[in-house]
Amino acid sequence: MLQTASKPAAPASAPHLGEKCLQAYRWMLLARVLDDKMANLYRGGKMHGGVFLGRGQEALSAALGCSLQKGDIFAPLIRDLAGRLAFGQPMIDTVRNCMGSVLGPMRGRDGNVHHGRPRENIYVMISHLGAMISVVNGALMAHRFKGVTGTVGATCIGDGATSTGAFHEALNQAAIEKLPLILIVADNQYAYSTPTSRQFVCEELSDRARGYGVTGVNVDGTDLRACLEVVGHAVEQARTGHGPQLVVAKLLRLCGHGEHDDAGYIDPKLKNSPLGRDCLNVAEDTIVREGWADKKSLDAWRREVVQQVEDAVAQVQKEPAPDPYKENWCALASEHLSEGQQR
Repeated sequence: MLQTASKPAAPASAPHLGEKCLQAYRWMLLARVLDDKMANLYRGGKMHGGVFLGRGQEALSAALGCSLQKGDIFAPLIRDLAGRLAFGQPMIDTVRNCMGSVLGPMRGRDGNVHHGRPRENIYVMISHLGAMISVVNGALMAHRFKGVTGTVGATCIGDGATSTGAFHEALNQAAIEKLPLILIVADNQYAYSTPTSRQFVCEELSDRARGYGVTGVNVDGTDLRACLEVVGHAVEQARTGHGPQLVVAKLLRLCGHGEHDDAGYIDPKLKNSPLGRDCLNVAEDTIVREGWADKKSLDAWRREVVQQVEDAVAQVQKEPAPDPYKENWCALASEHLSEGQQR
């Protein structure tokens, strides 16, 4: 008997803007509280290596993480803790990696930001800025070769990385291949301590997209609502076949390059300008003003998040570090090929 296909279910309606903002805000809040805790541990001598905070860039990062879907590819950069969390990476991964736990994603071999879950499409950051764009391009090409459709790939860089050859080569490649790439640029006014005036003379970094036939847009990186709208639209454009999308967010890094850097070079005028707004405060003001949640609820959420972070740190402090005498230190992906291991 001929069977007729059942009528497809109607697509779920898109969440209300308020719901999106509340969802993204909670990831921003968790990222901020966790960052602050890691900074305190670093100052107290409880952590080794570097600590790099995303303070001031959480709205942009969370908007990207919330706009991606399962199956998409995400290659976060140094200040993308909020995006990592929103995309599904467990908070305890960051705590374990920073504190050198053998149970962490890097098994205690590498601290701070060099961690991810490649099998779940959260790629491990390469420190050479701009390099992750070509990595995502390669993954998207692999999807194409395998017949995987409907997915996008996203990565993030700072304004300084747009001056690297890796940026230009990879953006050109993505344009030629019409890859569903979303490239987020956090224009935080400084490449470490080099101001943008010493990096480029074009009026807007998004103008560089035109030279490669790529769509380029700007957004106020301090405004969560604007970030959700602009980044969400860019992701949808890439997903529906409109090629690479370049989003440039104007904001200010509200901390040093790392906790070892006091950021004394940042122009006080920038700190007092709209670029110097704290995106977390802006999000809270918007949420309360629009009636999406009240101040009492926001305070309760913060208390919950603080407790979550404290519990995670207490747990990881009890976990062992790698034993240098027992660890074979070969690459995790090829451990089964090392001497003494079963093949």
